[in-house]
Amino acid sequence: MPAFVDEAQVHVKGGDGGAGAVSFRREAHVAKGGPDGGDGGSGGDVWLVADRNVASLYGFRDHPHRRAGNGTHGSGKGRHGRGGADLEVPVPEGTVVRDRDGAVLADLAAEGDRWLAAQGGQGGRGNARFLSNRRRAPAFAEQAELGEERWLDLELKLMADVALVGFPNAGKSTLISRISAAKPKIADYPFTTLEPHLGVVRFDDQEYVVADIPGLIEGASEGRGLGHQFLRHIERARVLVVLCDLSAADGRPPGEQRDVLLRELRGYRPDLLDRPRLVVGSKLDAAPVPPP
Repeated sequence: MPAFVDEAQVHVKGGDGGAGAVSFRREAHVAKGGPDGGDGGSGGDVWLVADRNVASLYGFRDHPHRRAGNGTHGSGKGRHGRGGADLEVPVPEGTVVRDRDGAVLADLAAEGDRWLAAQGGQGGRGNARFLSNRRRAPAFAEQAELGEERWLDLELKLMADVALVGFPNAGKSTLISRISAAKPKIADYPFTTLEPHLGVVRFDDQEYVVADIPGLIEGASEGRGLGHQFLRHIERARVLVVLCDLSAADGRPPGEQRDVLLRELRGYRPDLLDRPRLVVGSKLDAAPVPPP
């Protein structure tokens, strides 16, 4: 099964245009033949298109190059070159496109959102275009333009209605596996999820998407561990579920877990605390029994 990849680079190249033709009409019994060179076709464009059937940026990891079709050259008898085929590159919903300096160029948040990543080159004009009263036999044509070419950074921010937030081993994976058909790794020994999982929950004829965000650690908002990489997947969630381990396996009581997690969310983006949230206790069966 392909790995989940939420950061990638892509090299996009618009198609090159075709050159215009230099040609003169040659026909029997025609005393003077005029210019009849056709235009070259324009190169195709490269579009990035949000597609809900694409789960991650895995396809760009080993194959980052995407190129549209080239236009063909014009020819005699006024025949124009064929335009190059456009290329639509599917990316996951929630993909943010940046230039190499980090500036945001596009945010493809919803199914069908599209953005022109590289424009194809314009085709050259044939010599028939340059016929005039002063220039009866133009012996030149235009060369074509090259297609636009550049590297882009892609960053995926998951599109989910609910985000599960908690420390490593708090039980997020177990919870999402029980309320949805998602199948994250679950084991009876301590480990932390290294990639987000999405699950669709159906309840009372309603559907909503839940994201299992990999465990946060103290200092995540400052980039400690993989803090920024994980926290960005919370940005688009409408509701936050803060999961606190009632067994306090690491010696940190549930109230302190909640306070640390909220502090990390505030440090990353203060507006996250303005969203509806629910605090849920996990691992009640392993929680210490209070004295009578």
